[in-house]
Formats: sequence, C-alpha cells, structure tokens
Amino acid sequence: MKNFKKGFTLIELLVVVAIIGILASVVLASLNSARTKGADAAIKANLANIRAQAEILYDTDSNYANVCTNTTVAAAINSAKTSAGITAATVTTLATAGTATTAVCHVAADNASWAAEVPLKSSSANSWCVDSTGASMQLTGYLGASDVTCN
Repeated sequence: MKNFKKGFTLIELLVVVAIIGILASVVLASLNSARTKGADAAIKANLANIRAQAEILYDTDSNYANVCTNTTVAAAINSAKTSAGITAATVTTLATAGTATTAVCHVAADNASWAAEVPLKSSSANSWCVDSTGASMQLTGYLGASDVTCN
C-alpha cells in the first residue's frame, strides 16, 4: 500500500481563492452603493437643518439677509459639501449659478427669500435644494443665477 500525503491540491486551492475573490467583489460593489446613498442622506439632512436655522434668523432679523453667512448655516452647508466630495468654497453671490462642483446659497436682493443647493453624490447631474418657501427637493441640474426658489 502506498502512503499518500493528506492535503489540498493546487487546483483545489486556486478554486477556493477564486470563489472568495468573486464573493468579495460582490460585497464591495454593494458596499459602495450603500456609501453613496448614505452620503446623499447626509446632504439632505444637512440642508433640512439649514431651513430651520434660516427661520430662526428670520424671526430675529425680520429678513433673510444673513442666512448664507450665518455660522450655523455655513457649517451645515460645509458638512453637506463634504458628504458630496466638494472642496470648493460655497458660492453666495446671487448672480452665480450652481455647478456639479460647487455648493450655492442665494439670498434675494430684497432679503425676502433664499435658496441653497448642494450636488448629490449619486449623480453629477442632480442636486438637492431647499428654500424659504419650504421646498426640499431634488433638482435635475442646478440653481440658476439669481434663483432664490427650488423650481
């Protein structure tokens, strides 16, 4: 009788490694999708907080003049920008339109209305917008120059 060494063959080990690799790639693909959805949820939550802060400012000042420059609002916009992967400064000039790489906060010339938007992480062609009318919605595209409502 011959003595055979007990163990796995090279082919068996390669098959197991290949199966583990396939399973790992499926899990990583699902994880990436979940991260993107989480980033979009963070953007929406931060912008919802801006609306509440803007109303507090309105109660104090009877206008929205300082909404975009308020430290609490700026912090919420910065947090939303970070979730979206944006590093550029927030554009607060009314005449500047939003883009895929900028966050925008506009206050009307008469200080009676405002709107803010940040691009979504899941789509470079869409953004999330909140405004003084109470709208909180996804835009296909970005706020235009002088827009103070989410259309």
